[in-house]
Parts: sequence; structure tokens; C-alpha cells
Amino acid sequence: MTIAIMQPYFLPYIGYWQLMAAVDQFVIYDNIQYSKKGWINRNRFLRNGEAATFSLPLKKASDYLDIVERSLADDFAPKTLVNPFAEAYRKAPRFAEVFPVVESVVAAAPRNLFEYLRHSLATIAGQLEIRTPLVVSSTIGIDHELKSESKVLAICEALGADRYINSIGGQALYSKETFAARGVELAFMRTQVREYPQLGAPFVPALSILDVMMFNSTDAIHRMLGDYELV
Repeated sequence: MTIAIMQPYFLPYIGYWQLMAAVDQFVIYDNIQYSKKGWINRNRFLRNGEAATFSLPLKKASDYLDIVERSLADDFAPKTLVNPFAEAYRKAPRFAEVFPVVESVVAAAPRNLFEYLRHSLATIAGQLEIRTPLVVSSTIGIDHELKSESKVLAICEALGADRYINSIGGQALYSKETFAARGVELAFMRTQVREYPQLGAPFVPALSILDVMMFNSTDAIHRMLGDYELV
């Protein structure tokens, strides 16, 4: 069995979904420290031909809390997030089909950050026809005080995985020899960029899946999900 383990991100780029579609089970970390430097609650969309950042406002809290211990800001108003999307993508070919989905994701009921993100990932996965089960890390019977490579290997063993795929950035973190010694094949996914028309502007890569969905049919996105190499 092949698995991947990732932090939950908000409307992440195509590479995240390629990883999800490529494995038998996709583990989402809930009991890992939130990082404001990453992409957990922010991403990028196309606005006036350029990449612009959007983010989910969070309730002020300690920087040392886990993702599952963080919450959306009390004054978060979904319309403040979706209105710029509407303005940016109103002329996109699939706006009428995709925008209601985005509205439902942004207006979802959970205020807990992890539950909100898990709902968004499950909803978009359904739209992309990705059937991979999503597994919450804290539900897996391991020593959750383990860190980095040791924690990943413990999760692999607990789930009976003999193959682990990570994004290409993990090459600096994990050793194929260490994984092989524990009976797990380690591979890294390198996303291939497939360009598509974006309202006549020069192509801007690595935007949120929102951008991909606005400009591409489901069949085209399925082809994109296979645009990667394993190293």
C-alpha cells in the first residue's frame, strides 16, 4: 500500500492533488504545530494577470499550538474572501460551475482550523473525482511525540504501507536508505507544469487549485493529475 502524509492546506496547488490521487491513503496532520510561514491558511490566485495572495484570518493564539488547536477569526466574513474571487474569475470559462463550489467551501460551518481545512480538502477532492481516503493523523495508533522521519515511518508501519511518496521538497528531509531498512520504499514527486489559457495573460504557474478549476474541464484536470515524475 502507498501513502502520503501532508499538512492540510487551503485550496492548495495542483501538486498537492497529484499526490493525493497517486496514493491509496492520504494522511492529513492535525497534531502538528501550525506554521504561519507555510501555506496552511493562505494561497495565491490570478488577479489582473498576476499572482495575488489570499488568506484565512485566524484567531490570535500562541505560535506553538497545533493546527487542530487553532481557529478562524471570530469576525471572518466569507464574502470578503469570495468577492475578490468573483471579480478575478467572472470571465473564466468554468466560472458558473466552479464558483458555487468555492462559495460553499469558504462558507463552511467549522470554525476550528483543521476541521475547516479538512472539509475543504474533502469537498474539492470530490469535485476532482479523487477517491483516496483521507486519514487524520491523530487517529493513528503511534507515539505522537515522534518527530520528522521517525514519525513518518511509524505511520507507515501502523497503516501497513510499503511505499511512501513525498513532495520533491522532502529530498532534504528523508533518506531512502533509512526507509528501505524499515521495509518502506521512498519516492519523491516532481510536478510537471502544464500551461493553460488564463484570460489571455502570460501563464502564471503554481496557483491555487481554484485557478486550475476555473480554466480547465474535469477531463483536463484528470490529465494534469498524472503530470508528474517519481524520483
